[in-house]
Amino acid sequence: MGGLFGVVSETDCVADLYYGTDYHSHLGTKRGGMAVRNSHGIHRAIHNIENNYFRSKFESELSQFKGTLGIGVISDTDPQPLIIGSHLGSFGIVTVGRINNMEELVRRAFARKSYFSDTTDGSTNPTEVVAMLICQEESFEAGIRKAQEAIQGSCSLLLLTDNGIYAARDRLGRTPLVIGRRPGGLAVSSESCAFPNLGFEIDYFIGPGETVFLTADGWEQRMPPGDRLQICSFLWVYYGYPASEYEGINVEFVRYNCGAALARNDDTEADLVAGIPDSGIGHALGYANEKKIPYRRPFVKYTPTWPRSFMPQNQKMRDLVARMKLIPVRRLIQGQRMMFCDDSIVRGTQLKDNVQNLFDCGARQVHMRPACPTLIHPCEFLNFSTSRSTLDLAGRKTIQELEGFEDKDLDQYALAGSEKNLAMVESIRRQLHLTTLKYQRLEDLVHAIGLPKEKLCTHCWDGSSYF
Repeated sequence: MGGLFGVVSETDCVADLYYGTDYHSHLGTKRGGMAVRNSHGIHRAIHNIENNYFRSKFESELSQFKGTLGIGVISDTDPQPLIIGSHLGSFGIVTVGRINNMEELVRRAFARKSYFSDTTDGSTNPTEVVAMLICQEESFEAGIRKAQEAIQGSCSLLLLTDNGIYAARDRLGRTPLVIGRRPGGLAVSSESCAFPNLGFEIDYFIGPGETVFLTADGWEQRMPPGDRLQICSFLWVYYGYPASEYEGINVEFVRYNCGAALARNDDTEADLVAGIPDSGIGHALGYANEKKIPYRRPFVKYTPTWPRSFMPQNQKMRDLVARMKLIPVRRLIQGQRMMFCDDSIVRGTQLKDNVQNLFDCGARQVHMRPACPTLIHPCEFLNFSTSRSTLDLAGRKTIQELEGFEDKDLDQYALAGSEKNLAMVESIRRQLHLTTLKYQRLEDLVHAIGLPKEKLCTHCWDGSSYF
């Protein structure tokens, strides 16, 4: 995934940039970067954050940054920010998204005698490709439009120029950008949770395909928003931080609604409700309150040293982190009929280990209610996970086992309550050793978010989105 943060200020912006970028650390664990412009040019730093947090990597060199304009990024792909010299002037650039037609764009560039700097693994930096497309035009606005039209996938970006920051949201708004305002400055962010502790108030949600230009005096629209929105539904289910809002809709509010919807469609008896920390907690609270069943914490997360398990590139390391960071509370587990809520089931590997751990601690029953439908289609628009195969998805792997083909009758398997859907869910339940398993219905998830279905990307569940 990844996250962007930019700030324009009448005074030095470095502290705001540092903390604002850090508030996106839940969106990635690979690289972090900052760039600040002053009268001497642009000062930039990029660090690997796979083994240390963003703040610890940049704290010692903050004194080297000085300026009133800055951009930052948490990236799970390429090194960023990039500093580009061009006929448009020198500028910094950060991006979030996924370019599916990279090879085609690079091949066209080579045909025009263009060149790129290779990364350490010999690949081309996607952000450099975006910069190349922008520089083919006679203005930043025209260049951003060209890039948005050329890219298949998604791309939201910030450009750090001499006089301000361009903020451009993905053509179909798959990833969010929001402007924050306070006296003497503006900020633009993927996550609005970066604003409150820095004194910013939400001012404007940038629309799909919209470009705005920010200075310390204010912001102005440079390209209007389009009329088609396909924002990622998974932002509310898992990615987003509970305090954030997208399209004016709070993440924690949606998760509570998701849990309540799960409860209304469930007649299973349980002694307690629990969430898999952290993103399952909001869903579980909604379920517990709707059912009037006590909410308990039979798993507690050891946060001082163990990072998130979703993003590490090595599967064995992901599994190790997942196992070590959750500590069971045996007193709350023994003899209990336990109802768990989680954001989703991706591979199911970690969940299977957790379920076995619960039974080993004396659980009587373990029920699971994911807050979204079965993941059947890999994400085509964001770097959703490190999966390299559709068979990494528990749903798709189960279809392969049931049909002999991993892409047969996908529409039927995605249809909640159909014969094939029920067979898939039952097979996953047995694999995970759960007492019962029941997924969220897509229509209930859409209702919990509160946007029309056609404005949400639900591709990973029903394959319905468009490019």
